[in-house]
Amino acid sequence: MAIQTIVGGQVFVGEQGFQPIKIHIDAGKIKELSDKEIPKPCIQLDDQDLVLPGRIDGHIHGANGHDVMDGTVKAIDEMAKILPSEGTTSFLPTTMTAPDHEVEQALTSVLTYLSTKNETGKAEVLGIHLEGPFISEEKRGAQNPKYIRRPNLDSFNHWNRLSGRNIKVVTMAPEIEGAIPMIKELAGHGIVVSIGHSDAAYEDVKKAIEAGANQFTHLYNGMRAMHHREPGVVGGAFLRSDTLAEIIVDGLHCAPDMVRLAYEIKGKEGLLMITDAMRAKCLGNGTYDLGGQEVQVRDGQATLQDGTLAGSVLTMQEAYEKMRLYADADHAALVFMSSINPAKQYGIYDRKGSIAIGKDADLTILDQDGKLKMTICRGEIAYTRGWRN
Repeated sequence: MAIQTIVGGQVFVGEQGFQPIKIHIDAGKIKELSDKEIPKPCIQLDDQDLVLPGRIDGHIHGANGHDVMDGTVKAIDEMAKILPSEGTTSFLPTTMTAPDHEVEQALTSVLTYLSTKNETGKAEVLGIHLEGPFISEEKRGAQNPKYIRRPNLDSFNHWNRLSGRNIKVVTMAPEIEGAIPMIKELAGHGIVVSIGHSDAAYEDVKKAIEAGANQFTHLYNGMRAMHHREPGVVGGAFLRSDTLAEIIVDGLHCAPDMVRLAYEIKGKEGLLMITDAMRAKCLGNGTYDLGGQEVQVRDGQATLQDGTLAGSVLTMQEAYEKMRLYADADHAALVFMSSINPAKQYGIYDRKGSIAIGKDADLTILDQDGKLKMTICRGEIAYTRGWRN
């Protein structure tokens, strides 16, 4: 349902904090923020409700029984429909290390979706996160080792053409032969290079950042740990304040105290909350597929047969609540990690990431206890508690 006015609640307006102002929406955009009477129809909120910018998930493989690697428009569409139920209003469908033809099918399906189905009233697809295949076999995690390869610019350019040049983020291991020249090339074209699934020493990390890499994929996971004689990839993420780090806040991928440590070091402007979710999200225990590998989901934990964590079933609302608990972060800080930082990182802050005149009306509304109450995607209600589109 399209709306024109939101009345009541405390609206997060950046440096001014929370303000009891009305939001006027026109054609899916925020037209006015003011105290004056503005047109109906309107949504009347409780005075203590919190109105926040929509959340952006920059690393997600699947949800509700569907996966990007299904290679279908339907899979992307079903993800876009379900994600507002966790406060997510836009996302980057994320691929896996897989046979070329499967990667290509996934990329072309996203392009078709962008051309035909990326409508309002559901989470918006922003582009693609290419996770692999240019990664370390030692730190592959749940990525299929059979399809790992050395960095190859020709392959990447072919894939990017198939995607309509919609690849926005590439996860790479910088220590692999040929990685640094490729990082320089991708970064030079505005593509975010994220260091991940990497066994790199700190010297390799520094070279990658000098070449243009400015992000780390799921901090702590799939990367060389920090040692007192070798900072490794984790140490690189902590030492370089000019980078951002994704983090999976489910209490499984990293212990609560390690989440707190990351927050204390990187700060609210240095972290990107992601889910890294797979198709089992929104479903129950069972056996599922992830990148051609069998995954067992038991009590909220997804693993390969050897016990390796295989993505998550985390929602952004759960991540939000756990980050608030683990790091003692306030709502303003959480908005940075879930909305502002990803919007800036992916080059879309001109239209997303904050509540400002001229931007998309992507809004997440919480009750006074911080529980999700409503999600608005480009001016249309996409979810209300107890109901979803």
